[in-house]
Amino acid sequence: MSNDSLVNKDLAAFSNWYAQYHGYVSLCVCMGGIVTNTFNFMVLTRKHMRTPVNQILTGLAISDIITMLSYLPFAIHFYCMHPSSSHSPDRNSKGWMSFLLFHISLTAVTHTISIWLCVVLAIVRYLHIRSPTRASSVRLKRNIQARYLVLGTYIISILVMIPNYMTNELKEKQISVNQTFNNVTFANQTFYFLEHFRLGSNDTNPLVLTNVWMYAILAKLVPCFLISVFGSLLLYQMRAKLRQRKDFLKVSASNNHKLHEHSRTTKMLITVIVLFLITELPQGVLIILSACREGLFDTVYMPLGDVMDIGALVNNAINFVLYCSMSAKFRQTFLQLFCHCGREFDSEAEENGYVLREDKGESYSNNNELENVI
Repeated sequence: MSNDSLVNKDLAAFSNWYAQYHGYVSLCVCMGGIVTNTFNFMVLTRKHMRTPVNQILTGLAISDIITMLSYLPFAIHFYCMHPSSSHSPDRNSKGWMSFLLFHISLTAVTHTISIWLCVVLAIVRYLHIRSPTRASSVRLKRNIQARYLVLGTYIISILVMIPNYMTNELKEKQISVNQTFNNVTFANQTFYFLEHFRLGSNDTNPLVLTNVWMYAILAKLVPCFLISVFGSLLLYQMRAKLRQRKDFLKVSASNNHKLHEHSRTTKMLITVIVLFLITELPQGVLIILSACREGLFDTVYMPLGDVMDIGALVNNAINFVLYCSMSAKFRQTFLQLFCHCGREFDSEAEENGYVLREDKGESYSNNNELENVI
């Protein structure tokens, strides 16, 4: 027996074992992620929090919420109610399989939106650190530009995924004699299934192949490459600015706090970028390999599908923890909104060099050059 066969057999065994728990794990992650991303949306859309970076993070939160809202019924029906992967009339009814088609297309779009928003995030943050500004008119212009970038990312992602909508197709199978599925006998019923892609073979549908290559390149590999480039530039620029300010500026206690907050915000955004690379890059590579090598899609990509799904869902749900742990401004605004601790944290913020005023919806800072942080 070849080593490949052993690996595939072990991978299939792991996939079958994890599939028993995937539905319940993903339900917990999705419900928690919907709540936390709602918190993200509510905090980031406060008037004093409206910066170009926060506009992009708001678009990211909306995309993540849509992904997890779609995944909830998918996990309940196909994993919790019908844990077996075999076809049956109840599991594979026309209504549920039509929803599956919708879910596949929707999540492909939302994942594409999320990863390209991450690219935009890296670029915008890099440009801001490279060319900070004190002019309110310039900051307002950048806010408007960020809003258009988010909207453009949503529209272009929907259009780019058009071949994906056309690729997946339902097929029906008629049960004319008694057949047993999960200890239940059915007769004279119809169930539906998705047409097999036959990736890597000579008879692969050209439209399927075109869609696979477009999705892998435009929605996975290219954005991952751009994220890596601008993430590295962002990290380099941040370190250069910190060294420059420490060497040539006399930093007061309040401004020094803002400098550290500015650094933490950039590190937080780099963490978001790295998480996207970890979850998206391996999937893009596997898609390309599946298109080039026959049998790899069924023996490697599909068994790893649930693991890649839960990794992406965790990535969608974890941002709130990152924002709270690495951004004092986000944390204080969240506590003011939901814990009614406004006075206490206004005092702390004033001591640290900036004040959040909820009544006027404004942000005041003792260091305007570093003001435009999350």
